[in-house]
Amino acid sequence: MAETDLMHSRQWRQSFFILWFGCFITSLGYSMTMPFISLYIDSLGKFNNWQLNTYSGLAFAITFLSQAIVSPYWGKLADLRGRKLMCLRASGVMALTIFFTGLAQNVLTIIILRFLQGVFSGYINNATALMAGETPHQHSGQIMGNLMTASVTGTLLGPLFGGVMAGAWGYRMPFFITGLLMGIVFGLTFLFVKEHFVPIPAKKLKPMKEIFHRLTNKKLIVVMFLTTLLVQSSLMSISPIISLLVRQLMHHQGNVSLVSGIIAAMPGFGTLLVASRVGHLMDEIGAQKVLLSGLIISMIVFVPMYFVQTTWQLGILRFLLGLSSAAMLPAVQTVLTVDVPQEAFGRIFSYNQSSQAVGGVLGPLLGSVISSAFSYQAVFLFTASFLLLNLILLKSVRFK
Repeated sequence: MAETDLMHSRQWRQSFFILWFGCFITSLGYSMTMPFISLYIDSLGKFNNWQLNTYSGLAFAITFLSQAIVSPYWGKLADLRGRKLMCLRASGVMALTIFFTGLAQNVLTIIILRFLQGVFSGYINNATALMAGETPHQHSGQIMGNLMTASVTGTLLGPLFGGVMAGAWGYRMPFFITGLLMGIVFGLTFLFVKEHFVPIPAKKLKPMKEIFHRLTNKKLIVVMFLTTLLVQSSLMSISPIISLLVRQLMHHQGNVSLVSGIIAAMPGFGTLLVASRVGHLMDEIGAQKVLLSGLIISMIVFVPMYFVQTTWQLGILRFLLGLSSAAMLPAVQTVLTVDVPQEAFGRIFSYNQSSQAVGGVLGPLLGSVISSAFSYQAVFLFTASFLLLNLILLKSVRFK
C-alpha cells in the first residue's frame, strides 16, 4: 500500500510539473500577443478612433464569447473521457489558430481565428480540473496557487518577450512563436501527463441538475461563478486598449510596443511575488478571507488609476493590482474543489470557465465602449464598481 501511494504521489507530481509548464506556455503565448492586438489591427488598415477601439474590443472578446458558449459541452466530455484529452484538444488547436493569426491580412481573419481559438480553448481550465482530481485535498490550495503562479509567470514574461519581438521584427512574429510553443505543449502533455480516470458511460453520468440539487451550499457555488465573471471583467476591461492608453500617455513618441508590454506585465510581477504564499495561506486560514481581502485591495487600487498622467504611475498601480489579484481566482477554484463532488469537476470547472469567458467578453467590450464615450482612464472607475458589486455578493453567502 505504501509503495502504491508513493507511485501515485510521483505520478501526480510529474503531471503537475508538466501541466504547470503547459499553463505557463499557454499564458506566455496569450500575453505575448494580446497587448499588441490593437496595434496589429491598426497596421492592417486606416481606422478612426471609434473603429479601432471597437475592432480591438471585438477581436479580444470574441474568443471569450465562443468559449462561454461551448465550455459546458467540453466539460461534459471531460467527465466522460478525461481532462487530459481536453488539454490535448486545447493546446493543439491553439497552436494552429494563433500561428495563422500571424498570417492575417485583414481584421475579419483575425476575428474568425480568435473565435475558433475560443471554441477549442481550455488548457488551463482542464489542467486545473485534472489536478483537482489527482491532488490530495490537503494540498489543494497549494496546487491551485502554484498553477496560478504558472499562469502569472507566463503573463509576466509574455508581454516583455512580445514587446521585444514586435519592436524588432513586427507584430506578426509573436503569433508565430506562440504557435510553435503550443505545439511543444501538446507533445509534452501527450507523453508525460498521467490521469487516473475511469471513463463513465454516458447513461450513468449524473445530470448536473441532480448533482447541483445534492450540493449543501448551492448559493455559494452560484456566487463563485458570479465572482469569476466579475473579477475577469474587471481584470480584462483595459486589456484590449492598454497599448492605446500607453500611446496616449507617451504622446505618440518612443517605443510604444515595448512600454505597453512592460505595463501589461506589471500585475504579473506583483502576483508572482505572492502567488505561492497565497496558496499556503488559503490552506491555513481558508479561501474566504483571502478572496475578500483581494477584492477590497483591488477595488481600492483601481480608483487612483483614473488620475494617472504618466506610464510609470500606471505601472506602479498595476503592480499593486497584481499583489491583490493573486488571491482572487485561485481562491474561487479552491472553494469549488472543496464543495463539489469529484465526479462533477469537469462540468463545474467548465461552468466556471464559461463564467470567466463571459467576463472576458463583457470586460473588453465595456472597456472599449467606455473609453470611446469618455476616456481610457474612465474604464478604471467602472472596474472598481464591478469589484464593489462582487464584494456585496460575497458578503451575502455562507462559506464552510
